[in-house]
Amino acid sequence: MDTKEKVLKKLNELGIEYKIVNHPPVYTIEEVTNLNLENQDDIVKNLFLKNSNGKTHYLVVLKHDKKVDLKSLKTQLNSSSLSFASEERLIKHLNLIKGAVTPLGIINDKNHDVKVVLDNDLKQQNLIGVHPNVNTATVWITYEDLEKFIKEFGNETLYVSI
Repeated sequence: MDTKEKVLKKLNELGIEYKIVNHPPVYTIEEVTNLNLENQDDIVKNLFLKNSNGKTHYLVVLKHDKKVDLKSLKTQLNSSSLSFASEERLIKHLNLIKGAVTPLGIINDKNHDVKVVLDNDLKQQNLIGVHPNVNTATVWITYEDLEKFIKEFGNETLYVSI
């Protein structure tokens, strides 16, 4: 079973309704918005970060049009300095490639090492658009269902204001 099918199967098992759209591969939020998908304003941006010693990893989920101040985020997370993690770390911890980063990737985090960081503004969105662990599709689910999915795997969830 490929990684996308694994995610869709888990969404179905959890009773999470979703809409999926297949599309050409995308690697940046700009490329996604250029597709002019229905509900594209609900697509989120996902950043995979690490702290200064590389022992703590964060998957930050925020509205697609926001920019992150890493110093402010570091303070809110009570962390050491933050930087973007390498693709090697992304593969090791979430079994994802660059361009396919998604909170649904925690399905692959067997040790619950990655902390999921959700921007408080996401609670205002009706839908959340994320990749199903591949960058050739986008699924839309509710914010509540995203939280339900994350809780299913036991990863620590943190809430911040970006």
